[in-house]
Amino acid sequence: MILFSILLIILCCIIIWRASDGFEAASEYLGRNLSDGVRGATINAIGSSMPELFTTLFFLFILKDKDGFAGGIGTTAGSAIFNGMIIPAVVILVVVLKRVTSSVEVSKKVLYRDGISLLICEFILIFLLGGDTLNWFHGLILMTLYAIYAVYMLTTMKSSEDSNNIEELEDESEELNGNDKSVFVSLITLDLEPVFVRGAINTKNGWSLLIFAMFIIGAACLLLVKSCEWLGDELDIPIYFIAVILASAATSVPDTILSMKDAKKGNYDDAVSNALGSNIFDVCFALGFPLFLFTLIYGPIQMSPETVVNISELRILLFILTLVAFVIYITNRKMGVTSAILLLTIYLLFTIYILGRSMDSEIALAISKWLSSVNEVIDQFRFWK
Repeated sequence: MILFSILLIILCCIIIWRASDGFEAASEYLGRNLSDGVRGATINAIGSSMPELFTTLFFLFILKDKDGFAGGIGTTAGSAIFNGMIIPAVVILVVVLKRVTSSVEVSKKVLYRDGISLLICEFILIFLLGGDTLNWFHGLILMTLYAIYAVYMLTTMKSSEDSNNIEELEDESEELNGNDKSVFVSLITLDLEPVFVRGAINTKNGWSLLIFAMFIIGAACLLLVKSCEWLGDELDIPIYFIAVILASAATSVPDTILSMKDAKKGNYDDAVSNALGSNIFDVCFALGFPLFLFTLIYGPIQMSPETVVNISELRILLFILTLVAFVIYITNRKMGVTSAILLLTIYLLFTIYILGRSMDSEIALAISKWLSSVNEVIDQFRFWK
C-alpha cells in the first residue's frame, strides 16, 4: 500500500504537469495585456496555484477539522517554501545550462514589490492564526489581504506596449493546425491545446482551455489528498508532515513549469514574480478561502495542542526562509549558479528538518523547541486572545 500511494502521488504530479501546459497557453493569451511582471504575479500565479487551493479544500472537506486544516496549511506553506527556493533555482539553472545567459537579472522593482508584500502577508499570518480555534473571519482577513494586493497590482501596472504576444500565440496556433493527433489521443495524453484551440486562440477557447485544465488539475488534487492520507496511515505519520513535503511539491508543478517557460523566453520578471505571487495567493487565498468556507458550513475548527505547535512552527519557519530567500534575491544585481545552489541547499535542509520532526530526531526537536519559544514571545502581542 505504501508503494501504491507513492505511485499515485507521482501520477498526480504527472497529471498536474501535463494539464499545466494547457493552462500556460491559455493564461499567456488571456494575460497578454499585463506588464511589468504583473501577469506572472496575478493571472499566472492564481492559475498555477489552483492545485494548492483545490488540495486545501479537499484536505478540509475530506479529512475534516484539525487534520484537514493541518494538511491544508502544510500544503500551502510547504508550497510557498518550495516556490521561494526551488523555482528561482530551477529558473537560473535552466537558462544557464541551456546557455541562454550566464545569470538572471530580475527587476528590483518586482523583487521589492512582491517580496515585501509576501513578507507582510506571512507576518500577518503568524499573528492571525495564534490560538487553538479558527473561525470564518480568519479566512476573510486572509482573502482581503490578497484582494488588496491584486487591486494594487492591477491599478499600478503600466500599459503594455508589446503586442508581439498575440502574434506569437497566433503562430503557435497555426502550428497546431498541422497536428495530426486525434482528439482522443490528445485527451488521453492531456495535450489539451489541440483539443480546444483548433484554429487561432481567442478569448472564448482560451477560457475553455483554462477552465478544463483547472478541472483536470482539481481531479488530480483530489486523488493526491487521498494518496497522502493513505500514505500517512501506512507510515503512521501525521498527514501534516506528508503534506508539507509531498503534497506541496506536487501542487507546485504548474508554478515551476510556467516559470521555466517564462525564463526560456527571457521573461525573468514574470518567472520570479510568478513564484512570489503564487506564494501570496497560497498564503492568503488558497488557505483563506477553504478556511472561510469550511467554518461557515461546519463552524469553528478546534485544533489539538500538537496541531497548534506544528502549524505555529511552520508559519515562523516560512517567514524566516522567505526572508533569507529575499536577501539572496536582492543582494546581487544578478543571480547565478551560486545563488541557485544556495537556494537548493536551504530547501534540502528544510526537507531534512521536516523528516526529522516526523521521526522525533533530537536535532529537529531542538529546532522545534526554539521555534516554539519564538512563538511564545509573539503570543504575548496577540492582544485579541
